[in-house]
Amino acid sequence: MTGVLVNGLPSEHISVADRGLLYGDGLFETLAIDAGRPLLWEAHLQRLLDGCRRLAIPAPDTHVLADEAARLCAGQARAVLKIVVTRGPAARGYAPPAVVTPTRILSRAPWPDYPAAPARHGVAVAWCATPLARNPRLAGIKHLNRLEQVLARAECRPPYVEGLMCDTDGHAIAGTMSNLFVVSGDTLATPDLSQSGVTGVVRTQVLAVARARGLDCRERRLTPAEVEAADELFLTNSIIGLWPVNRLGARTYPIGNVTQTIQQTLAAARAVALAL
Repeated sequence: MTGVLVNGLPSEHISVADRGLLYGDGLFETLAIDAGRPLLWEAHLQRLLDGCRRLAIPAPDTHVLADEAARLCAGQARAVLKIVVTRGPAARGYAPPAVVTPTRILSRAPWPDYPAAPARHGVAVAWCATPLARNPRLAGIKHLNRLEQVLARAECRPPYVEGLMCDTDGHAIAGTMSNLFVVSGDTLATPDLSQSGVTGVVRTQVLAVARARGLDCRERRLTPAEVEAADELFLTNSIIGLWPVNRLGARTYPIGNVTQTIQQTLAAARAVALAL
């Protein structure tokens, strides 16, 4: 890995007593770097701060975080920035320490070797057998506990490039690395994430764009049958942007007008942000 800062210093090492390593006691954000800048910085920062608040981890200084991010992004045409904040090192045992010294890790990685075709022509996805646990205390935030996604991701086999996951009640929640959107008639729906899943920053952006265009947008519980019966499907995250779904299991889907309109609007917003 190239470009890593641990608590502001170049390093690739943390304490073996760090609670992020031992218990997944922390949070992370993954950002796209484009033209030397981290995209959707404020949205990622706010989710990170909200996660710190909810887990009672002292939040990093936002100015320090922005400075460190700028150091890693400088001169990068396209790359990926990851921010990790843990509760830091402590004595063994689950109980949080009385005095918390958080660990802050920022790392830069090369842009993934994604082909251009998925954004234009869509991707094939399938249902995963691994469920997501329901837990409102952790729902929405991007905490470090990702074993469910790891196991689900291991189920994905070509030609499927992403897997869709349900919660333990059998409702559709998200992809292993993405948020899910369903278009049925004139309605755009995305799963309710109040009990499970991650509230993606691009998911939030899509909802804002769709509502600004007057679309009927709903965050609600969705069954797999409702997902499969949709007219259009698409996936989002900060690195892929928006990928239309052209196949779910044995059924194929068109890349419809709603998907194309939102995809084009997101691309235009990105271009404007880079021009500022």
